[in-house]
Amino acid sequence: MAPDNPVLTAVTLDRDAARSMDRVDALDRFLRDVERRALRRAEIAVGLRDDALDLVQDAMLGFARAYAGHAQAEWPPLFHRVLESRILDFHRRTKVRRRWRVWLGRGADAEEGADPLAQVADPVEPGPWQRLADGQTRGALDRALASLPARQREAFLLRVWEGLDVAQTAAAMGCGEGSVKTHLSRALRSLRTKLEDWR
Repeated sequence: MAPDNPVLTAVTLDRDAARSMDRVDALDRFLRDVERRALRRAEIAVGLRDDALDLVQDAMLGFARAYAGHAQAEWPPLFHRVLESRILDFHRRTKVRRRWRVWLGRGADAEEGADPLAQVADPVEPGPWQRLADGQTRGALDRALASLPARQREAFLLRVWEGLDVAQTAAAMGCGEGSVKTHLSRALRSLRTKLEDWR
């Protein structure tokens, strides 16, 4: 048997390395693109920014480990499915912790000290009136989204915020396309009612 040609082997390895680097770059771009919206989605679902940051980071790591080799067109619904799974796990763990705290007679965790960086002035601060208006609008939207049933909120965030089509949303939610349309329709109707004063 003739030995492998070292030149052909080196060229093949270079091509494989280039493909691998292209895949890593594409994955990095995808995660950067989805990061802010995923954080916002997690923050609405769990309420605390620190918890949301942990969930998004965990979802990104889990997604990269499990699905980086899949076709790039499959990435959006797969990522959102991983994120939703992490959010559900968070709610389950929180529920169990609350039961234990009540059973042990400890109640809620004590408030920790304030973040010192939160006290630093922002040089590009928009001003008190704009901040108040933005904060009130954002607060109203957050409350309206948080009040939706989980499946309606998920359908709304995936279709409207993430821009996934119906088939991708159905794949991310693990349900049929008809269910996605129903959940989205109900979510939109509810949000219109709750945000009537903000139009």
